[in-house]
Parts: sequence; C-alpha cells; structure tokens
Amino acid sequence: MEVKLTIDHSSPIPLHIQVETLLRSLINEPAYQNGKLLPKEVDLAKQLGISRNTIRQATNKLVHENLLDRKKGVGTKVAKHSVATKLDNWLSFSKEMHNKGIDFKTYKVEVSWVDANEEISSSLNIKKKTKVLKLERLKGFEEGPFVYFISYFHPRVGLTGNEDFSGYLYDILEKDYHTIPSISKEEISAINATSFLSKVLDLKSGDPVLFRKRLVCDPGDRPIEYNLGYYRGDQFKYTIDIKR
Repeated sequence: MEVKLTIDHSSPIPLHIQVETLLRSLINEPAYQNGKLLPKEVDLAKQLGISRNTIRQATNKLVHENLLDRKKGVGTKVAKHSVATKLDNWLSFSKEMHNKGIDFKTYKVEVSWVDANEEISSSLNIKKKTKVLKLERLKGFEEGPFVYFISYFHPRVGLTGNEDFSGYLYDILEKDYHTIPSISKEEISAINATSFLSKVLDLKSGDPVLFRKRLVCDPGDRPIEYNLGYYRGDQFKYTIDIKR
C-alpha cells in the first residue's frame, strides 16, 4: 500500500516529527529503495501545507542518521545500505550495531593461539613469541560480509579460547574477567583489497578497504586488545563529532 502524503495539523505531535515519521515510511517503499528520488521539499511543503524549513528539519535528521542521501541540484534519495560508527563513543562492534538497530550476521568466529610477532609484542607490550589468543570474526548483512576483525589479547586478561565470542566481546571481558576496556587508540587508513581480503569480503582485487588499527587499554592505560579491522569501503564510514 502506497504511503499517503498527509499530516494531522490538529495533532499535538510537532509537525517536524510527523514529517520525519512520513519520510521514514517513504524510505521503506520499494520504489524509493530502488533509487527513486523523494518528493522535492517545495512540492512536499505545498502538499502538506507547511513550511520548507519544517521539511528540511526532518530531512536533515534522516540525512544525519545516514538514512537519506541529499545532493545539491539532484535531489534526495534513500542512502545506500551502509554502516557508520563514531570515534567519540566506541563500543564492541556487536553492541554498537545492536544499539543502532542494525541487523547483522556473524559469518565466522575462529579462535587460535599464536606466537606474538614484533608488531603484536610491541602493541601489547609483551615479549616476542609470547603465546596470545587470536580471535577472527567475519560479520555483515544477509547479503554478504562487510567487516573482518582480527583481535590479539594480552595474556594478562586470562581468556581461554572457550568463551562464547558470538556475544558482546567487551561485556565478556568486563563480566567474566574483570577487565574494563576504557581507552581506544585508533589509527585509520585506506588500503586496496588484497587477494585474501577480496575473497573474505567479496570484493574485487584492488577495491577500497577502510583499515583500522585499534589498541584497547584498561583505565590504567595497560593494553588489553590489539585489533585490526578491515571494512568494505562502499559499505562503511567513520564519523567524528568535534566540539570546540
């Protein structure tokens, strides 16, 4: 059933909230999911009998949520299926996606014990060849994976490898091992997909990949986890809020 473009002027619900609800309904329409442009602000304002500023206020909110994509001179349409994460409020990936209401699928969870190489030993501040737990996770939408994680944990944490890593990683560390992830030190760069990443993330060799290194520390600034994240460049982005 097609969405009816009307609002209730007698309702106590603010007009911009009603417009936001209307736009959210339009987003789910098959035609708009397939790339059809949403009605122009001026046309929608006339049809609903409200100001363009009210339309823009509701539209801006959905653009900020990465649900709509607006281009000057072109129009507004449903944004491509993508995921965004913020640097100012980091959580375990699973919990962050859950909080955003994004359904995702775990394609792979693999645990092994490896000798720390120079990079891992330097990051975790341990001796080379120290045995560390390596956790590999492949996650994505029903249509396919979009992120591949490799985590290495400091032996001090006490992980055994028998944990249920399908749950929230940092909840496991806090509740079961009394280890509180408090500080995240990030390094982000763009790389080209290697043959391995192409196979894992269903990309063509050379396609863009967002590569993120993360060193997670406890409140005493002691390293807990050294994490490497490889994200499909066409389905993921980082956002940063900077306050003056």
